Amino acid sequence: MTSVADVELARAAGADAYGMIFAPSARRISFETAREIARAEIGGITPVAVMVDPHADDVARVRELFPDALVQLSGTESPAFAASLGGTILKAVHVGDDDTPEELAAACNRYAPALILCDTKVPGAYGGTGETFAWERVARLARWRPLMVAGGLTPENVGACVRLIRPFGVDVRSGVETDGRKDARKMMQFVRAVRESDAAA
Repeated sequence: MTSVADVELARAAGADAYGMIFAPSARRISFETAREIARAEIGGITPVAVMVDPHADDVARVRELFPDALVQLSGTESPAFAASLGGTILKAVHVGDDDTPEELAAACNRYAPALILCDTKVPGAYGGTGETFAWERVARLARWRPLMVAGGLTPENVGACVRLIRPFGVDVRSGVETDGRKDARKMMQFVRAVRESDAAA
């Protein structure tokens, strides 16, 4: 999300949380805009601060604006650094075509206290590529550990993802945009598809 209006759309669509990217990205948010969102005090939806290899001071600065924010680490952060931050941490684990379920389980276990976000492995990128990965690679892992799934999800395919993996949550960005801007209709369709698939599974 890059504006107060985006967050309002997400809440109206029924989303549980909204992300703000504090790392190099086409959707990177400035601290000035983040401050505007914080001042708007939009309730009923949880902020998530997406960061890549941040300094602890960067995390503290974000938490000053959003004391209840979840912090998502999408870079090469160590397990010790993730644990040192306290609070609820989401740690991105990037899933590639050659990764075995055992390798993925080992990668997730390094960050035992964190909530794992499985995203698509793309060389030179930390996320936001709009590409899916082979969901079956993490389906077994999701049976014994809560997982979130990101990467190329849309209103059309998220239902299949939910039915196969039964994830703790799903993460979407470009899949609910039109011409690079959040699309209220797609956001509502996405949330509806998630809720319906979750209820039916």
